[in-house]
Amino acid sequence: MEPLSPGRRRRLARSALLLVLLLVVGGSALWLRGRPQAAPTAARPVAARPALVDVAEAAADAERRLEERAWRLRVTTHPPGASLSIRAAGGATRRATTPFRGTLTGGTLELAVARPGYNRLVQRVTLDRHRSVDLWLDPKGLLHHKLGELRSGSNPKQVAFSPDGRELWVSLLGGRGVEVFDATTLRKRRAIRLGEHGAVEVLFTRDGRTVYASQMETASVWEIDRRSFRVRRQLATRGNWSKVMALSPDEGTLYVANWVSSDVSEIDLRKGRVRRLLKTVRTPRGLWPTADGTRLYVAGFEGGELQRIDLASGKAKTLLHTGGAMRHLVGDREGERLYAGDMGTNEAFVVDLASERVRKLAATDNLPNTIDLTADGRVLYVSNRGRNGASYYLPGPEWGSVLAIDTASGKVLDAIVGGNQTTGLDVSADGRLLAFSDFLDNRIHVYAVPSYPALAAGGGGRAVTHRAELAKR
Repeated sequence: MEPLSPGRRRRLARSALLLVLLLVVGGSALWLRGRPQAAPTAARPVAARPALVDVAEAAADAERRLEERAWRLRVTTHPPGASLSIRAAGGATRRATTPFRGTLTGGTLELAVARPGYNRLVQRVTLDRHRSVDLWLDPKGLLHHKLGELRSGSNPKQVAFSPDGRELWVSLLGGRGVEVFDATTLRKRRAIRLGEHGAVEVLFTRDGRTVYASQMETASVWEIDRRSFRVRRQLATRGNWSKVMALSPDEGTLYVANWVSSDVSEIDLRKGRVRRLLKTVRTPRGLWPTADGTRLYVAGFEGGELQRIDLASGKAKTLLHTGGAMRHLVGDREGERLYAGDMGTNEAFVVDLASERVRKLAATDNLPNTIDLTADGRVLYVSNRGRNGASYYLPGPEWGSVLAIDTASGKVLDAIVGGNQTTGLDVSADGRLLAFSDFLDNRIHVYAVPSYPALAAGGGGRAVTHRAELAKR
């Protein structure tokens, strides 16, 4: 008889084991079947379990755990030397002067900061780790609250929030491209080099995926992928000294104002080339296409003109001629009104787009630069550079400023004093944040924007008092 192979031995062993198991199970079943059955008993009710966790109790428990440990806290104020009151959740209060460094029991703290000549500031802080808190005090009566500031590269010409509000892009006229900052932490995320020159302005598509940056020296526009921060392509404008950009409603066409050649490039973005050059008034700057895509409004800097171009025929008409220096244009989301700032006459104008009637909205501070609207269209923000010095690149005798103007009444609702040549300005898409640049200080300020009811009820904020602070001492 031949010996069994290893494989056959394993199969026989598995079969024997299976047979033993079947015999055991079968015998157990027969034994149970022969036993007398116990009478059924009533089902015992399951103990009730809470469907939801008591949120208040959980929060109290978390607070107790925090209070079992001490953490380091640092509080810095701008300016320093403010009175600081630190109140714990239990009511205990500690008083100090800023800057403050100390060790405190964890938990929710209320920080109250006061200094003569400034608004009292109250802020809550959860001390669940070592914390450093940087607080900005606002001049007495200011309705806006400063959240922070950051240092940028050379000559920040424009600032722009991304559509989702997460980033702040800064064009550097004296640098070599643009810088990108986190809008919450104000830390720099990326510097994007655009050849050997700086950038004038940046423009986002509605979805925020693509950014366009204009460049004067090369008369071109750089297309940037926002996610990767990489340049996709460089688009020639065929103009001279290209500055301001605007997208058509369908975002298939990019309009670019050419300062020296006095025309507007109409660029087909699908093909990546200029479709035609539209002749304009001298030194065109601000641009605004209508929502229906039929008209393009142009701000003429040389003579203070507001021009309308019919995009089908290319024919132009001048709606306003101030003799000043029309600089920037912005329209409301409903497509009903267009606003214009004149740097030469220190005025802001409003245009009814249905009738094309123009009227003065308000007087501004000296040399208004950039304008922008809140999301609801009720407040127009205007950055003002202040009087020039001996040269555009030298500080002048005045500080710059930012005005918040009621678009219904033309009244100034609040005013912020800036630095040397306050230039770039933008309001976030949700209307909650305001950013502006000091061109010669390489500095960006970020403020929280009050609600319109708060502004309207604020008695003008610092609309009057700020004027005494504009002249440098």
